[in-house]
Amino acid sequence: MSSIKVPPLGESIVEATVSRWLKKEGDVVAVGDSLVELETDKITVEVPALEAGTLTARAKGEGDVVAVGDVLGEIAAGANINGASGGQRTCDCASGSGASGGGADPCRRGEGVAGGSAYCGGGGD
Repeated sequence: MSSIKVPPLGESIVEATVSRWLKKEGDVVAVGDSLVELETDKITVEVPALEAGTLTARAKGEGDVVAVGDVLGEIAAGANINGASGGQRTCDCASGSGASGGGADPCRRGEGVAGGSAYCGGGGD
């Protein structure tokens, strides 16, 4: 799990306001995806994902005032199912985790999962 933090905003700017979230909790994000917009009296900044995974928490809400270094949210790397949009499921193939309950883990078998596809995101197989 990695924290999404308020980045340095520029010389003499020490706080900003959360303008709007661009991603919802549960959304799958890629490195570089814009997650949240921050506004100051001088600039508007989009905070990008520094890691691929799932946005698991939004610690600050729209309208909240935040300081440089404050935690805005959390991203969990790895395990996720995004069947509604035909996404992929990642799993830890070394441990076989990621099973959807009952029977053999589709990650182990390389089968489709919930409308998407399974692939090994960890070592071991």
